[in-house]
Amino acid sequence: MSLLGPDDPPPFEEIPGDAPVLLVCDHASRRVPRALDGLALPSARLEEHIGWDIGAAAVTRLLAPLLGAAAVLCGYSRLVIDCNRDLADPSSIASASDGVVVPGNRDLSPEARVLRRDEIFAPYHAAITARLDRIRKAGHGPAVISIHSFTPVMQGFARPWHVGILWDDDPRIAVPLLAALRTEPGLTVGDNQPYSARDPVGYTVEHHAQRRGLAHVAIELRQDLIAADAGARDWAERLARVLKPILATAR
Repeated sequence: MSLLGPDDPPPFEEIPGDAPVLLVCDHASRRVPRALDGLALPSARLEEHIGWDIGAAAVTRLLAPLLGAAAVLCGYSRLVIDCNRDLADPSSIASASDGVVVPGNRDLSPEARVLRRDEIFAPYHAAITARLDRIRKAGHGPAVISIHSFTPVMQGFARPWHVGILWDDDPRIAVPLLAALRTEPGLTVGDNQPYSARDPVGYTVEHHAQRRGLAHVAIELRQDLIAADAGARDWAERLARVLKPILATAR
C-alpha cells in the first residue's frame, strides 16, 4: 500500500541556500493526495485557513533568497497530517478544524495513519534534519526560523496584531526581533500572540531547534496582509531587513 501516487508531488519542497539559517514552513500547502479524494471536503474549504497557512509559503519562498537561506516547505495540507504536531497529539490528523468536520479523517485505521506518517510527516522532518546537519558540517551553528500565518478572525474574535513573535526561553532572535518590529510605523506586534510558544503544541521548532540548542523563533503573519503577492513581498522584504543584523550575532 502507498498513499502518494506517481502524479502526486513530493512531500516537501527545498530551496537551497548557503547562509547558516534554515526557514521552515509546516503549513505551506493545501494539497491533498489524489487517493484521499480531497478528504471529502468541498475544494473551497481547502483554500481556507483550515487547509493551510495562507501566504506563508509565498513569504518563505521570497524571504529565503533575501537571507541567502535554505528552506524546507511541507508539500501537503495540514488536514492530511499536521507536520507541526507530535504524532501522539489528537490534532495530528484532525477530524474537525475550526468547527468544520473533515469526513476523510474520521474513523481512520491505524494503517491509514501510518501511511500519512511515513509518506508525508517523516520525509518532511527528515529533510529538515538533513539540511541542519549539512549547515553544521559546514562549520556553522544554524538558526531556525519557522514561518506561519494566522486568520484575522478566529471564533468571532478580531485579531489586531499584524505579526506575532513566538518564543519561550531562547531570546537570541525573538527579543531583538520584537524590538525591531516595534519601531516599524503602524505595526501592532504580538509577543506570543495570537499563539504562545510557552504553551507549546508546535512540534517542528521544539524537535529540531530547542533540542539542539539552536537559535530559533516562530513568526506568525496575519493572512490578510500576505494573501496577495504584493503583501507577501512587502513582508518578506521587511523581515529580511530586520532579521539580517539579528542573525549575524544570534549564535
